[in-house]
Amino acid sequence: MKQLAWKWNRLRAMNLAEIAHRVQDVFHAKAQTMGWGLAQLTPLTQPELRTFGKPWLTTLPRTVDISSHCAAADRILDGYFDVFALKNRQLGFPPEFNRDPKSGTLAPLTFGKSLNYRNEALVGDIKYLWEPNRHLSLTTLAQAWHLTRDIKYANGVKRLLLAWFEQCPYPMGVNWVSSLELAIRLLNWSVCWHLLGGIQSPLFQDEDGKQFLRRWLDSIYQHCHFIAGHQSRDSSANNHLLGELTGLFVATVTWPCWRESTGWQHDAAHELEQQCLLQNGPDGVNLEQAIYYQHEVCDMMILALLFGKANDSAFSPEFSGRLAQMLEFIAAMMNKSGHVPAIGDADDALLIAWNQRAGWNLYRSLLATGAVLFQRADFAVKATQFDDKSCWLLGDAARSGFDAEFDAVFDAEFTALAQNAQLSGRLPQAFPNGGYYILGSDWGQPQEVLLTADCGPLGYLSIAAHGHADALAITLSVAGVPILIDPGTYAYHTQQRWRDYFRGTSAHNTVRVDGLDQSQAAGNFLWLRKAKAHCEHWRLEAESDTWIASHDGYMHLPDPVFHRRKVEYAKNTREIMVEDTLQCHAEHQLEWHWHFSPDCQLTRVSPHVVSVRCGPVQIEMTLPPELSPASVELIRGRENPPLGWDAPFFDEKVPTTTLRWQETSKGSVTRRIWLRIN
Repeated sequence: MKQLAWKWNRLRAMNLAEIAHRVQDVFHAKAQTMGWGLAQLTPLTQPELRTFGKPWLTTLPRTVDISSHCAAADRILDGYFDVFALKNRQLGFPPEFNRDPKSGTLAPLTFGKSLNYRNEALVGDIKYLWEPNRHLSLTTLAQAWHLTRDIKYANGVKRLLLAWFEQCPYPMGVNWVSSLELAIRLLNWSVCWHLLGGIQSPLFQDEDGKQFLRRWLDSIYQHCHFIAGHQSRDSSANNHLLGELTGLFVATVTWPCWRESTGWQHDAAHELEQQCLLQNGPDGVNLEQAIYYQHEVCDMMILALLFGKANDSAFSPEFSGRLAQMLEFIAAMMNKSGHVPAIGDADDALLIAWNQRAGWNLYRSLLATGAVLFQRADFAVKATQFDDKSCWLLGDAARSGFDAEFDAVFDAEFTALAQNAQLSGRLPQAFPNGGYYILGSDWGQPQEVLLTADCGPLGYLSIAAHGHADALAITLSVAGVPILIDPGTYAYHTQQRWRDYFRGTSAHNTVRVDGLDQSQAAGNFLWLRKAKAHCEHWRLEAESDTWIASHDGYMHLPDPVFHRRKVEYAKNTREIMVEDTLQCHAEHQLEWHWHFSPDCQLTRVSPHVVSVRCGPVQIEMTLPPELSPASVELIRGRENPPLGWDAPFFDEKVPTTTLRWQETSKGSVTRRIWLRIN
């Protein structure tokens, strides 16, 4: 019944054209079960071995941390893997690629496109099963070989690939279901290929190596053929489509070995450019309204840019310009310590495991890469250093260039901080297409205040797959310390109760009405009714910032409720006022939630005053005087119903303190809180 309900709701999110397309896909899959339309390995598909693409860099780097890369590669050779919340888990070398490492479930080796990967009883947690099959481990082994020339690492690549070919034959099993998974595998295969020396690799020189090469190329052809014929379309044409196109483009410039390669490459490049301009707004916000996916899409665009430029298939200035705007948004949302709010879904997945150092900040890394690509001093200041990932992408010369180019910028920054002045200029504070606004002061200085306010769309296209019901939510960081947080994601395909909680309204710093989310979820990655929010007023002045916005998420109720929020920040007194007005006529149950960082300590010093301490930061929070003291609760780590949790990483949650008050309204109400930063 649950599956039938999901299918019905998914159908409701489609238009007639998409329904027709989906029906066609079903017949296509049925035909493939009988062998029609599959990639056929015949003399016509024998690869042409005279021409291969160039690597993304002319000279691959060596000034990276060799010890961390070798340690990571040695762990893989010993059979130890990190898979989301599973750290240093012994999976064997090679692992069982069709077994979920979390639950131990062995997925059946039936025809892939007819396999229900959403069925937890059948495949386990599909995120955990798919992750090792993306083959980031191959790139890690190839990096170690490139840095040391120790043949054990190259042989490890060969052994893993041969095991995968045996265990995951085309087109059988869960590794032949999702084109995005195939595309990420191709990205890692391409990088691995170049790090191993391409066609000149020692792995391919003897007769056994030639057979291995042919087997690998046959699988590459099957991957490309599969992606070209199975792409995320219509309401599913989000980051999945971008990833599929990126993987197909990079694969076809790396291995232009078949008669279809030129057409695949042209089509992938053309649509990738088109979709990147469509899915990322002109203000630089990715329309999925999920900052982690913004990072993922930036990574895709950077790889496409670098591989395209190296292989005479350059993208347009509009494409690279949109990438620069996307990095600008990330820089604007980042506090002085490098923290970015966890808005929307996040699964912690990487396209390629470029960096192996502990404590690595993926957002700062993006800005370090962007600083060199676009000669942006403001990105360099936010990045603080040139990391190993940026070095792998841009080369040793870029590391030297970053240090030389931006040394003067850093000196100017520190001088400006000492003089209690701004560096120069300021990143944008308003992103009207994405619906994000930034209030605050003392940017980059020790006393920085950075408040983000959200009145953006729920998500992208009709399913809004990765959006959260967070209209009018705010986050706050002071002196680089997160105070009011977005608690994150935690779960995707499994643990339904937690999936619903973390993307629901009660997990965000906003108001919930009658125990309902602002938008109506109908599946793990499907929303039906969607709250519409918009900015009514935005003003920046020397002494204060003001933001007013509203949403209609509760206007469908028998007695409609309209929510308007006003936020004012007084820069001289460092005081924040949040005013919520809920307009209605009848009786409603109202809930306010304020989620604090796990590092914060909250103390009620009086019925309407709460003291918040977080490291060096101290804030006094004054609650509305109209509240009954008994209606105010400090909740930490409650299981049922869930409240008081933070998910710093995918599938990991920790208790944190949520301040909640509830009241029953009889008609319209206005409530104000004050946050005084000491």
